[in-house]
Amino acid sequence: MPAKSDREYRDLADILAPHDEEKRVQGYATTFDQPYMLFGDNSYQVWEVVDRNAFANTDMADVIMQYNHEGRVFARTKNNTLALRSDEHGLLIDADLGGTEIGRQLYEEIKGGYLDRMSFGFTVAEDRTEKTAEEPRTYLRTITKIGRLFDVSAVSI
Repeated sequence: MPAKSDREYRDLADILAPHDEEKRVQGYATTFDQPYMLFGDNSYQVWEVVDRNAFANTDMADVIMQYNHEGRVFARTKNNTLALRSDEHGLLIDADLGGTEIGRQLYEEIKGGYLDRMSFGFTVAEDRTEKTAEEPRTYLRTITKIGRLFDVSAVSI
C-alpha cells in the first residue's frame, strides 16, 4: 500500500444534481483532457491534465466517499452504495447517501447548494511533464495512469 504521503488530491469538479427521493448524488470526481492550473504566478506555472485512459487499470477495490478527504464514510464501493465509471467527460460517481443520518445530512447540504465541488484522492502510476511555454515558464503534467483511487469527496473549497 502506498504511503499516505504518496497520495495526491485534486479539487476539481462540480457535484451534479441530487435525486430527491432517493438521497443519491451524482458528479464528476475529475474530468478528462481539461487542463487546470496546479500552481503558478506571472513567471512560473504548472498545469495538469488527466488523460481519458488514466483509470483503465486503476485499483478501485474499495473506494470510499468522504467529506474533505477525512472523517466519516458516506458511501463505498464495497457495500454498493458508491458506483464509479469513466465516461467521455470524466470519472462519474453515483452515491447513495440515504444509509446513515450523517449521509442524509450531507445530501441536504449538497441539495441546498452549500457543497457543490468534488475531489479525489489517488496515487499516480505514470505521468509525463513537458515544457509548453517560455514566458511565463509553463509546464504541463499529464497523468496517464492512476495507480490507486482511495476516495472521492464532497469538498467545501
